[in-house]
Amino acid sequence: MKLSTQAWQEQQAHWPHAGRHILAQFDEDTIVVYQAYKPAIGHYAAEHGKFGGEFSFDRMSWIKPNFLWMMFRSGWGTKPGQEVSLAIRIRRAGFDQILADAVHSTFIPELHGDEPAWKQAMARSDVRLQWDPDHAPGGAKLERRAIQLGLRGEALRRFAGEWLVEIMDISGFVAEQRERRGDKLGLVTPRERVLAIGDPAVVSKLGLADSSIG
Repeated sequence: MKLSTQAWQEQQAHWPHAGRHILAQFDEDTIVVYQAYKPAIGHYAAEHGKFGGEFSFDRMSWIKPNFLWMMFRSGWGTKPGQEVSLAIRIRRAGFDQILADAVHSTFIPELHGDEPAWKQAMARSDVRLQWDPDHAPGGAKLERRAIQLGLRGEALRRFAGEWLVEIMDISGFVAEQRERRGDKLGLVTPRERVLAIGDPAVVSKLGLADSSIG
């Protein structure tokens, strides 16, 4: 597996315990996001290095940069239709564009002013943004918030095209670690750290905690 990994116990000691943060594996040029699919879609993507077959470009597709958030949502690869876990490496420039274009999926008065303005912003954007409670490996809800981003239209086509670097099927790794999720010392997860965002407008829109400001 091409992902860099580390013992979860070692990592979580350095992660923020509360607030909105983008935890991810990244370098200067790329960032890893996660998705989970039924075998027909997930296996096709991993084998061909692109999305196709039964994958639909007419629906919204959600990406998550936080491995454990993906594991919570997919039941560690056990929920129907989410058996294949994919780690998708995309270009940082593409991820930055996704964040810049994102609009919250719920109305926030201090950000949008009024509901008509929010609805207009949603109509113009192909990216949806949600902050949800992050979860520990065993499923316990945490004070820290995890981000997920919904892509449709042009954003989804660019994600699956010009921004795509590689697609990795990590289902085997997920199955191994699923058996260790109750073992604080034995569990290994992809190495993640807080992604700092340098654009003040994006920081304000996302409502990031101070430690996530570049």
